[in-house]
Amino acid sequence: MIKAIIHTTLYDFETWIQDAYIIFDEEILEIGPMSAFIDRGYKIIDGIDQWVLPGLVCGHTHLYSAFARGLMMPYHPKNFQEILDQLWWKLDRELDQDMVYYSGLVLGLDFLKNGVTTVIDHHASGQDIRGSLKTLSKAVSKDVGLRGIYAFETSDRFDVSTCINENMNFMKSHQTDFMRGLFGLHASSSLSDRTLKKVKHKLGDYPIHIHVAESVMDEEDSQVNYQKPIIHRLVDHGLLHPKSIIAHAIHISDAELDLIKEHQSVIAVNITSNMNNGVGLPPIHRFMLKGVPVILGNDGISSAMTTEYLQAYYAMHHQDQSPNPFQLTDLKRMIQETSSYASSILETKLGRLQKGYQADLLMVPYIPPTPVNQDNAFGHLFFGMFHSFKPKHVWIKGQQKIKDYQAKKSIEDKYRQAQQSSARLWDILSKDV
Repeated sequence: MIKAIIHTTLYDFETWIQDAYIIFDEEILEIGPMSAFIDRGYKIIDGIDQWVLPGLVCGHTHLYSAFARGLMMPYHPKNFQEILDQLWWKLDRELDQDMVYYSGLVLGLDFLKNGVTTVIDHHASGQDIRGSLKTLSKAVSKDVGLRGIYAFETSDRFDVSTCINENMNFMKSHQTDFMRGLFGLHASSSLSDRTLKKVKHKLGDYPIHIHVAESVMDEEDSQVNYQKPIIHRLVDHGLLHPKSIIAHAIHISDAELDLIKEHQSVIAVNITSNMNNGVGLPPIHRFMLKGVPVILGNDGISSAMTTEYLQAYYAMHHQDQSPNPFQLTDLKRMIQETSSYASSILETKLGRLQKGYQADLLMVPYIPPTPVNQDNAFGHLFFGMFHSFKPKHVWIKGQQKIKDYQAKKSIEDKYRQAQQSSARLWDILSKDV
């Protein structure tokens, strides 16, 4: 049944309309001021004292990180490589299909409750590579109901041929506006030239999704072992295609930025994770000045994106030692570019409240204590809503996924079962100490 939210405030990071309506099915059919609304038998939803926003997009995450929450094990890293060795590589090598499913379901539902309706994931599971993306996408896209773009982290840590086949099989068999694949690569330091040649042989012109220069150690490794920067190495192997995601890119050079721009790729920044790992902050100003699209991810450190918006804004002020160079307009541009990137991969329209766009919608209670207009609406969103952002209702492709802050009971019940899977993982890890 076609639905209409009435007497609401519409805002899509571009256009703000007060006392408005929005009519939608799978797509948005009509918007406008209430003075123009005509009820043609729609299912009416009262939007008084609420804002309707487009669903948020996470541009880079690791859904398998869900089972690291609260994990206690020996952990005394002195650098980024030791963070991988002592935590993440221990964890991901033990993941099997059951753990992949439940970790995906947990973070998928947590994302959904935080207003994220599309995720771009970078997956790894050492025990079960084959079929892992299908399992993950079942949990996240089929059962929870988020749109998803998935990739497996090809790495010399795993069987390379199996990693390559997992990426290629998923990409070829999932090509809808709800699920797609990218070709996943872990990081230059875990990829030999032999492996990159194997990837190129199978890849064609598919975009890649790769960690680059998250730590300066990654760039140093490339220089020592291959006598060239990471991006030059990817280009020399013919791997940097349009729409590729370069995650992090904290320590890349201007020459590498030029190549990213030339090859029409994007950079996914992950501010909170970078600060947590002590690897530095991405030079977002340089990225923007070079004309490289910058999208926002969270690297799996949380199940929200609004916290990343806050961190990006405040961290850039800290980095600049000034509140002036990085403005709210820059942040808004990054949010919009994240939606635009996901739209281009999924071949659909996300991120706007306009006719013909997908009905991925959020309803968030908000009574503004000060006047609102077109010019200051994003300021209200940032300072008034992002700090405690919890949508009351969420629709994806017109289907209600969250109602009164809750998902359907069957998904909430499966969420409760996840602890059995995580406990089994923790037991395995405790024996590996």
